[in-house]
Amino acid sequence: MSQFIEYLKMAVSNIKANKMRSFLTMLGIIIGISSVILIMSLGNGAKNVITEQLAGIAAGQIALYTYDDTGSYQITNDDIEAIEAEVKGLKGVNTYMGADGTTSTKKGEFQVSASGQRASYQVFSTTGILKGRYFNKQEYLAASPVCVIGEKDAVRLFGSVDVVGMNLDVSVWGIEIPFTIIGVEKAEQETMFTFTYDNSPVSIYFPLTVFAQIYGVGFDSYYQIYLMVEENADTGAITSQVVELLERRHQCYGEDIYQYESFSDYMGTVNTVINTVTMLISLVAAISLIVGGIGVMNIMLVSVTERTREIGIRKALGAKTSSIISQFLCESAIISGIGGIIGILIGAAVSGAVSALEIGGLSARLSPGAVMITTCFSCGVGIVFGIYPARKAARMSPIEALKQL
Repeated sequence: MSQFIEYLKMAVSNIKANKMRSFLTMLGIIIGISSVILIMSLGNGAKNVITEQLAGIAAGQIALYTYDDTGSYQITNDDIEAIEAEVKGLKGVNTYMGADGTTSTKKGEFQVSASGQRASYQVFSTTGILKGRYFNKQEYLAASPVCVIGEKDAVRLFGSVDVVGMNLDVSVWGIEIPFTIIGVEKAEQETMFTFTYDNSPVSIYFPLTVFAQIYGVGFDSYYQIYLMVEENADTGAITSQVVELLERRHQCYGEDIYQYESFSDYMGTVNTVINTVTMLISLVAAISLIVGGIGVMNIMLVSVTERTREIGIRKALGAKTSSIISQFLCESAIISGIGGIIGILIGAAVSGAVSALEIGGLSARLSPGAVMITTCFSCGVGIVFGIYPARKAARMSPIEALKQL
């Protein structure tokens, strides 16, 4: 142990004696480590941001559908009622029909995105109600012409969010429907997945049965429905129960008539893509570590040449080959290790600055695993690239070494 400490002292002494040269040698390691730390932190931050934003849009939602062309396996209203009654862990089941229309107020004429929904629509809302309320089951069954609009749309249409009780005449498919506004939803927070533009259509939500009453269109079966599961519920188990229930009711067990997509499936794909991209970019950044390692090898070879006399004297006095190798490896490991520590600190500082300033809307998350990996890698670079110079020094013949000077 005392001998190892002596090697460390000698290595530190030699590094101090050539400060500028040692720093320039460390520079490649510093740049490589800080780049890898920053990229991995940004990757983790991006993954968290995307997860949070997607969670705000579709967390807990499952889309269940059938490609049945015969009509025998479409999902009926009775199926939906059975699902709501028998499957535990569900907040609600919904389906909808959309149509384009127009409306006009004192503020002007607007395009409308009209969306007929079931009574459970409110549990699928990602923002919640600001004014008034959502329509209820009684209004759904009675096909009451009531609607809910968004906060921003209320301001666009009337210049205020205090619009509960106001009338809104919407023309869809050539027929005008006199809706009464009963609720205003809170505005959605803008994310990379949601955006609006100046002339975007006004969105209104109303009972799906209004379509049936006004246009005489029956809504008894659907190709697709949406499930909202309770928080922390087992999405996979609930989906399996729903599929089994539908297969039993339609006598098509095991025929894969019903397919589904869940939020967790999307998130698994998104995380895989982000992790892959982050890893590839990190590998590119790690190339600079190889360059830094070559710099360590180069400076150690110079050091061997400069210290030929010292090596010759030590060999003549009986120093073992392993001692010479250990001395030079200690020096190369210290150089790369110090460079690695500085690189980690710089990478962590830049990551913190990006998060604090929210540059580009990103939030960097420093990963302890990334720090451990880069620390080990930086020390490994010093050892791997220091082996050749160390072995060259250790193989020197003491007589030949002393002859050179």
